[in-house]
Amino acid sequence: MSPPERAPESLGAALRSWFTTPPRPHGEIVRDRTVSFLELLFDLVFVVLVGQVAHHLAVHVSWSGVIDFAIVFTMIWIAWVNGSMYHEAHGREDGRSRTLIFLQMYLLVLLAVFAGEAPAEDSAPFAITYAVLLAVLAAQWWSVRRYDVEPAFRRATANFVIGLCLAILVMVASLLVEGSARLLLWAVVVIGWLLSVSWQFASRQDRPLGVVPTESMAERFGLFTIIVLGEVVVGVVGGMTQTSRDPLAMTTGLLALTICFGFWWNYFDAVGRRVPRETPRMFVAWVVAHLPLTGAIAAAGAGMVSLIEHWSDERTPVGTAWLLAGSSALMLALLAVLVATVHHQPGKSALTTRVEVALMTGALACLVIGVIRPQAWLLALLIALVHGGVWAYGFVLRVTPRVGV
Repeated sequence: MSPPERAPESLGAALRSWFTTPPRPHGEIVRDRTVSFLELLFDLVFVVLVGQVAHHLAVHVSWSGVIDFAIVFTMIWIAWVNGSMYHEAHGREDGRSRTLIFLQMYLLVLLAVFAGEAPAEDSAPFAITYAVLLAVLAAQWWSVRRYDVEPAFRRATANFVIGLCLAILVMVASLLVEGSARLLLWAVVVIGWLLSVSWQFASRQDRPLGVVPTESMAERFGLFTIIVLGEVVVGVVGGMTQTSRDPLAMTTGLLALTICFGFWWNYFDAVGRRVPRETPRMFVAWVVAHLPLTGAIAAAGAGMVSLIEHWSDERTPVGTAWLLAGSSALMLALLAVLVATVHHQPGKSALTTRVEVALMTGALACLVIGVIRPQAWLLALLIALVHGGVWAYGFVLRVTPRVGV
């Protein structure tokens, strides 16, 4: 038998199919998909990005530092959520999807180089790199529109791409100004993106972007939360390494780390892996609430570094106390919002309401601690006890049979 003569063509066809298969159109949802190893690698790049902006905040503990952090962190989060949502809704396990993710990772690594000083001397290269990243994202979303059948999805995708193109123009325009004016234009980009996406999801009942909540999506948001928590651990270790080896300094660091553990316990026991309710308003609230929540965790990590640095002060400095206590309060308050958006067991509405009240009470307690601002070790201990108390109350409610009946 002679060998097959068309083998090279078959190989070529396989390669073409592997690298040119179009993305899944809107509405082609894979509900039982699992998070891939490539998505995990993509998420890990953001460890460096978050670490860079958190380090900048730890060095500049002030209101201006918080504003700079909020703007740059939001831009990073927008990049993450765009890449994640695209792959969730339209990606495939093929060469084309892999190539696009690696291309984004190249740009994200460059972005990380400039992220630490993005509000200062590296603002221009940061803006250029971010504009290129947005252009790649816009091209990806536009490619989906070519294969959409329903006019509603085509219009929604076109509007979304137009929004990304406007953001690119604003980022390029920011190169023409300097200092606070440049950051103001970046703020316009992030606020405009958040408002436009929220409006598209919440104003209509037909999910204009064709994205529905899935277990893999909930897992991705949980993984990003873990990434931010991991950066907090790195920050605490760095703070302890650079300070005195005095037992009280080490104790302050470990107590700060306990706050980080409290973040993990409360988030993953309350909403971890839980899919948001399938209504547009609940879905968009779930997505958007994760932005300030993860930002608050990262900011708390920066506050912990500053707290360890001031371990020997009689009272915690005002900026450090408010950064750590305020971030902890914001995290708990936003967790109360998330609890209201996710699915819970039938008949547990009373439990959910009580958990929300406990979370808000804990947030208020953190603010009180920030006002008192005791010595560093005591401030960390008190905030850790608040998180532990909130979790313990929720645990008691969950194991009490009569709750929610």
